[in-house]
Amino acid sequence: MNATANNLCSLEPLVGTWAIDGPGMSGTARYEWMDGGGFLVQHVDLVNDGEVTRGVEYIGLHAESGQLRSHFFGESGEILEYVYELVGDTLTIWYGDVDSPAKFVGRFDADGGRNTGAWQWPGGGYESNMTRVEEP
Repeated sequence: MNATANNLCSLEPLVGTWAIDGPGMSGTARYEWMDGGGFLVQHVDLVNDGEVTRGVEYIGLHAESGQLRSHFFGESGEILEYVYELVGDTLTIWYGDVDSPAKFVGRFDADGGRNTGAWQWPGGGYESNMTRVEEP
């Protein structure tokens, strides 16, 4: 990946509020541009099998690698790192680094209002779908 082909503006289709659903899971994610446009900010409020996940994630362009890297800050103090890539209609989010076996892969429908996909990792995974409920 390089900075030209994989810039932060490529994530524009995520901007807005999304309802998240999947087996045993529900919640919302809201993506918005930080003032100045240097980061895409995600606000997360999910319940997955009774476990609550709330936090904020900052996604920005890593100048050296050209990757869209993020840091998720959870309400219980955890800090997780991800790499985002949106190519065509396919969104991939790797946990940790590119080519990690732990990742989300989902596809947007033709109008961009729904993303259907799954988190996967060695030995497990789950479906996770997003439906846009509010435009930016």
